[in-house]
Order: sequence, then C-alpha cells, then structure tokens
Amino acid sequence: MADTKEKHEKQEKQPKPEKEGKQEKKAKAPKPGKGEGAPPPAPEGPPAEPAPRARLLEYYERNVRPRLQQQFGYGNVHQIPRMLKIVLNVGMGDAPKNPKSLEAATAELGAITGQKAVVNRAKKAIANYNLRAGMPIGCSVTLRGQRMYEFLDRFISVAVPRMRDFRGLPTKSFDGRGNYTLGIKEQMIFPEIDYDKVEQIHGMDITFVTTAGRDDAAQALLRELGMPFRGESPVAVG
Repeated sequence: MADTKEKHEKQEKQPKPEKEGKQEKKAKAPKPGKGEGAPPPAPEGPPAEPAPRARLLEYYERNVRPRLQQQFGYGNVHQIPRMLKIVLNVGMGDAPKNPKSLEAATAELGAITGQKAVVNRAKKAIANYNLRAGMPIGCSVTLRGQRMYEFLDRFISVAVPRMRDFRGLPTKSFDGRGNYTLGIKEQMIFPEIDYDKVEQIHGMDITFVTTAGRDDAAQALLRELGMPFRGESPVAVG
C-alpha cells in the first residue's frame, strides 16, 4: 500500500517550470551567416551625376515631333513616328576558317557602338558552303534608347561625311514598313577604328527601325533628324 501511495504522489506532482534564462535563449533569433545582413559600404565622395541626355533625342522632342505632327496631321501624339532601334550586322563568310577575323570584327563593332557585339551562328547546315549548324558566321549589335540616338548623331555628323565619293544616301532602301537599311563597304569611316590595327577591311549593314509603318513618314523622320538623302539638302540639326 505504501508503494502505491508513493506512485500516486509522483504522478500528481507538476513539472518544474523552465528557467527564465532558457526561455530567453529560445526566443533569440538565429545568427545571420557571413555576408548576410551586413549593410553595404557607403560610397565614398559625392554621388555620381546622371549622364546627360542625347543631343539628338532632345532635338527630336523639341523640333522634329511638332513638325511631323503638323505635316501628316496626326491627332494623337503616340502616332508620331519615332526611332525604335538600330541594328548593325557584320557577316563574316570566312569565320569558320579564320576565327581571328571574327574576333577582330566583334571588337571593332563594340568600339563603334559602345556595346558588346553578339556572335551570330548558322541555323542550318549547307553542304555546298561547307557550313554546319552552330558555326559562327558574323556578329551584330542592337541599339536602343540613349545609345541609339548617340550612335545616330555620330553616324550622321561624323561617319557619313567620311564616305568615299559620297553623293547622298539612297532613298530606295526602305522596306515598305518604315524601316531603312543601309550598306557600308568599309568600317574605316568610323573614327573609333584605328587604321594601323585593322586586320581586314569589311562592310556592314545598318538597319534603322522606326514606328512609322510607312516609307514616306519614315523618310520624313530621318530627314528631319539630319540624314542626308540623295538629291536633297540635309536639315541642319542644332
């Protein structure tokens, strides 16, 4: 009987409360790992100023847009044509046999545009040209926004006047949808190219993509931006 009474007394005893120190330890958040939660170092010196807007972009918004709206009678501001992108493409047929020429063309295209060029690869295998799918065949760059207007400004004001026997750009190179494609025979017209470091002279195709949708509106846009077309006096961009 005494043993049974002792068992009942042990069962009736309540568990001891945990100490306050243990509860505080449980409530603590886990320590962050190395590099986690540490505030980034504050930059030294004054904050960097934003880059100035492209000169040609400001000229378009201030002068070209109202002229086009008045010329074509656009009722909505969003109907006014504008530049969408500029695509530069260099085709290197001997790239599989001479990979150094493709590397040089990629570096030159990056220097001209200020943007890294993308290597284009063949999508199909053509036995007559000893071409297999996936082989590099050229490089290209697509410019948009600020860099697009900066390149267009340099192309019109610096590169085009350096063309050999230049008599104006052709007006029959529109594709019917408001896009203009121009072929250049040599890359030496760009001042970013060093003549002494050129390994091979090659040309390129430059496509000016607009939102016009019509050739006459696209030509008017490029003309107002200063593009010197054949048989016309170019517009002075101020």
